[in-house]
Amino acid sequence: MKGKPRFLLCVCRGDCPGFEKLNIWKFINYVRNELDVEYAIVHPQMCVDDGDRFWKDYAKKDTAYIVAACDPKMQRKMYKDALVEAGCDFDNQIFPIDLRNLSTEEAMKKISEFIDEVSKKLQQ
Repeated sequence: MKGKPRFLLCVCRGDCPGFEKLNIWKFINYVRNELDVEYAIVHPQMCVDDGDRFWKDYAKKDTAYIVAACDPKMQRKMYKDALVEAGCDFDNQIFPIDLRNLSTEEAMKKISEFIDEVSKKLQQ
């Protein structure tokens, strides 16, 4: 993979009860300013049509993406096909993590540890 991983936060429209304890802006600013990522962005709902269009336009071969959202199995199910159309491989380029039902501080700790793990894998 080339460069640092890119970070995407999907917040299920922003009104999902699973994200009510997460201060989205405090969290995303922490990730982009404090963690080892290329950059961080927020998308309101990756699993719908405009999420597919986003992936088809945005995804690049040989680039790693950390996607913080819902259950990793659901992420795979919902946008794997769009990634395949973009020429990417979900299993080798996407590193999904579930942040539902976490406070901002819990999510910061979890994502910090996760990004460290992903970075180690990418360096191998």
